[in-house]
Amino acid sequence: MTETGSPEVLDLQDISKPTLEKPNQLLIRLHAAGVNPIDTKLRHRGTFYPTQMPAILGCDGAGVVEKIASEVSQFKPGDEVYYCFGGLGQTGTGNYAQYALVEEHYLALKPKTLSFAEAAAAPLVLITAWEALYDRGRLENGQKVLIHAGAGGVGHVAIQLSKIKGAEVCTTVSSPDKERLVRQLGADRPILYHQKDFVEEAIAWTQGKGVDLAFDTVGGKTFFDTIPAVKYCGDLVTLLEPDTSQGNLKLARKRNQRISMELMLTPMLEGLLEAQKYHSQILRQCAEWIDSGRLKIHLGQTFPLALASKAHKAIEMGSSTGKIALIIPQ
Repeated sequence: MTETGSPEVLDLQDISKPTLEKPNQLLIRLHAAGVNPIDTKLRHRGTFYPTQMPAILGCDGAGVVEKIASEVSQFKPGDEVYYCFGGLGQTGTGNYAQYALVEEHYLALKPKTLSFAEAAAAPLVLITAWEALYDRGRLENGQKVLIHAGAGGVGHVAIQLSKIKGAEVCTTVSSPDKERLVRQLGADRPILYHQKDFVEEAIAWTQGKGVDLAFDTVGGKTFFDTIPAVKYCGDLVTLLEPDTSQGNLKLARKRNQRISMELMLTPMLEGLLEAQKYHSQILRQCAEWIDSGRLKIHLGQTFPLALASKAHKAIEMGSSTGKIALIIPQ
C-alpha cells in the first residue's frame, strides 16, 4: 500500500526477504493470505501506523514454517500453520507477501482438511465470531440467536459456532442463494430481509420474547433497528461503533439490555500478550472442529497476489459470499 485511496494504491513490489529478529519469531513462507473488510478500510482511510509507509496489508496468513529462532519450542520447519497477525500498517508485518515474520504465540497448526487458501481465510473471522458469541454475548446451550449477514465472512462462521454451542439461529440474508447456504450451515430460520421485517420475524420466532442474543455485523441503522428484536435483559453484540446519528439507546436502556462491542484486533494493537495467546488457543480448537467436520470455511473467491486490488473491489461491492483469499506464488 503506497498511499491511501482506491484499490489501485496496492502496488506489487519486490522487497528484501525478512530475517529473524526476535528469539520467539518464525519465518513463514506464505501460501495464501486472507482478505478482510478491515484491509479495505485501512487502505481507504489510512493504517494504524500512518507514518510507517508504504505498508503491507493482510492480517490473516497460512503457510509453511521455513526457519525458527532460538526460543521457539512448539513449531519446527515444515509445519503448516495459520494465524492472524500484522497487516495494520506496522513496518515488518503484513501477509500480502511471500514471507512473514510471526511470533510463536500467534500461531496454530493449520487444519489438515483445509487448503492453504481456506485456512488463510479463517483466523480473523473465527476469533471475531468466537469472542462476540462466547465471550461478549455469553452464549449458552438452548438460547436463540439473531445473526446479521449470515452468509458473510463472520456471519457464516458465527452460525456454526452458535450451533456447536447448542443454540438456535435465525439470520438475515439478501438472496435465495444465500438462504440456501446458511441453511446448509445449520441456520434454523433464514430471513430474507429485503422481503420481510427481521424484527417481526425474530419476535414471531421467539413467541414474542425476543432473541437472547443478537450479533450485529453490519452496523449503522441496523444496530439500532435490532434492539427491539432482543429480549429484556438480553445481549446485543456489535462489530461496529454505534453511530448516534442513526438512532439512540433509549429502548435498550428501558429493556435492560447489555450492549457489547467486539474488536479482535485489540490484543495486537495494545500488546496484550495473554489475549494474543488466547487467540491462538481459539484457532487450535477451531482446527479440531474443522478437521472433525463440525465447522466449515466457505471460500467464495480467490485471486492471485498480483490482483489484490480486484479482491478489494470484490469486498467493497458488498455482494461477496463467505471469504476471499489471495493465492501467493511459490
